[in-house]
Amino acid sequence: MRLGLVLGEAANGLRRNASMVVSVVLVTFISLTFVGTAALLQLQIAQMKGFWYDRAQVAVFLCTDLSTAATCVGGEASEEQKAAVETQLTSDTLAPFIDEYYFEDHEQAFENFQKQFEGTPSADYVTPDVLPETFWVNLVDPSQSDVIVESLAGKEGVEQVVDQRRYLDPIFDALNTASYTAIAVAVVMLVAAALLIATTIRLSAFSRRRELGIMRLVGASNRFIQTPFVLEGVFAGLIGSLLAGGAVVAIVQVFVQGYLAENLSFTFVSLGDALLVVPLLVVVGVLLAAVSAGIAITRYLKV
Repeated sequence: MRLGLVLGEAANGLRRNASMVVSVVLVTFISLTFVGTAALLQLQIAQMKGFWYDRAQVAVFLCTDLSTAATCVGGEASEEQKAAVETQLTSDTLAPFIDEYYFEDHEQAFENFQKQFEGTPSADYVTPDVLPETFWVNLVDPSQSDVIVESLAGKEGVEQVVDQRRYLDPIFDALNTASYTAIAVAVVMLVAAALLIATTIRLSAFSRRRELGIMRLVGASNRFIQTPFVLEGVFAGLIGSLLAGGAVVAIVQVFVQGYLAENLSFTFVSLGDALLVVPLLVVVGVLLAAVSAGIAITRYLKV
């Protein structure tokens, strides 16, 4: 197969259908940008889960005089009840699950509350006695928090036992929903890109139908005839995927690292993560274009 002739035919096809090629590039660019965004969002979710779940604690809130739970009929948790909770935490049953724990009294809880809600109306009205004393428990494996909750919930002097991971789950559920939405939009756009590539190739073949007829008469193989059209699709898909990769890198560099990371105390995906996604986008874009163009020109030549 003469490479120069094949490349020349592909270049002619691109020039003749420049507007359609631009459309293919744009649709591929937009769809793969959604794919890249969804991939980065999944990486972000994984990083946040690894960071926050490992730091999530189990809070054992003790009764106050204002507590209404059935285990708080005596009002403020007594010293004996506090000692019973601590004994339970250090028992052979729970100790293997606990990395460390510490006790927070009313004054410490009030001090932490004032720091957290400084400048809000709540900081002016809350007093130490309304804030519960608490045992904060760090687990060896945060996924085994149910063991602590079941052991201490319902114990006299304990108002409630809270696994902090339950506050994180709605956030991760929302992020997962956003990620799945991006994937759904990306799939629709990729289907549109595939159909547009196929239509472009068929139009290109139709505009050169006389040349194709002559090629067949002189004995040109189907592979020789099809290759320039496949290269046209691959070129458009490659350009679109490279633009999408550039957009993903720009989003991470400018928005995520340049804005979010500076204003929020979370761990975020890095530029290295974005660069890992770029080859995936290029492979998807090129394969999509090659398959769509190959199927389109094969069906056209059979007609």
